[in-house]
Amino acid sequence: MAYSEALAGRMRRVLARRRGIGEKKMFGGLAFLLHGNMACGIVGDDLMLRLGDEGVAEALCEPGTRPMDFTGKPLKSMVYVSAEAVESDDALRFWIDRATTFVRTLPKKAASGSGKTGTKKK
Repeated sequence: MAYSEALAGRMRRVLARRRGIGEKKMFGGLAFLLHGNMACGIVGDDLMLRLGDEGVAEALCEPGTRPMDFTGKPLKSMVYVSAEAVESDDALRFWIDRATTFVRTLPKKAASGSGKTGTKKK
């Protein structure tokens, strides 16, 4: 499955100054990792976010969100956000900030060196 290169570019700009960011192709799309943990990404034209169980419950009250059901069964800690809901840069930044805030609570993973597609680790 292809993913939106335009959204990928916008996400790279939002994440550019953050330390510990990497990219990896996952779920048929593109994922952005923070210290080795998947934080957000793109599947098709949708933004994919890792928010944790509580964060997902809150996010699903927002317009343009739905459970991430990539396998046909919803993943408890992840959501999709429609392209329409992140048309503005402020909206995109808001959602990415929510995901990276959650992922910062997770233990850092050791860098494997694989899966990098161009985003620099700082």
